Amino acid sequence: MPGTRRPDVARRIATPEFIRCFIRGERRMRPHNNPRNLTIERTPHLANTYTSLNYHLVFSTKNRFPWIALEIEQRIWSHIGGIARKHKMTAIQVGGVEDHIHALVMAPPTIAPFEIAKFLKGESSLWIHDEFPWLRKFNWQEGYAAFTVSKSNIPDVVRYIKNQREHHLNESFQGEYRRLLRLNGIEYDEQYVWG
Repeated sequence: MPGTRRPDVARRIATPEFIRCFIRGERRMRPHNNPRNLTIERTPHLANTYTSLNYHLVFSTKNRFPWIALEIEQRIWSHIGGIARKHKMTAIQVGGVEDHIHALVMAPPTIAPFEIAKFLKGESSLWIHDEFPWLRKFNWQEGYAAFTVSKSNIPDVVRYIKNQREHHLNESFQGEYRRLLRLNGIEYDEQYVWG
């Protein structure tokens, strides 16, 4: 009957081998894995994928302790930029003050925001312990905040990060963090924000 698919064909096509071949872009399954020499039909080639995924990450030192002295902060911000590069990301701007950091990062679609935070926090923490022996007890807070940033807003966020020291003459980190959460429509429970 026209338009009717045999159940055994659907079952054969949805095999793991079929999926592996499809992902590799092969036109046919290999004969030894495909005794009937079944042809794999591919969808037409899609155009390249283009993304502009910019994230503004904010996280503090553990218990907001002022570990990051003015004398070493530029080295830390630069190293965090290097960590981003190592993971195929671009650190557009990194900055902060003694007790927290802001990082504006452009990432490929294969890296989720939680992975960005994991890379930046984990690897910078290890480097800080090695590079500055007096900071062996240094740690970042457990959580983080991440906000998406449109291309048109990047200059504003860059300025905001560059002016952190002046900004925090009038606002604490806690006040800033709450304000950013509200501004981005993120509901939060105060008892879990400062882990």
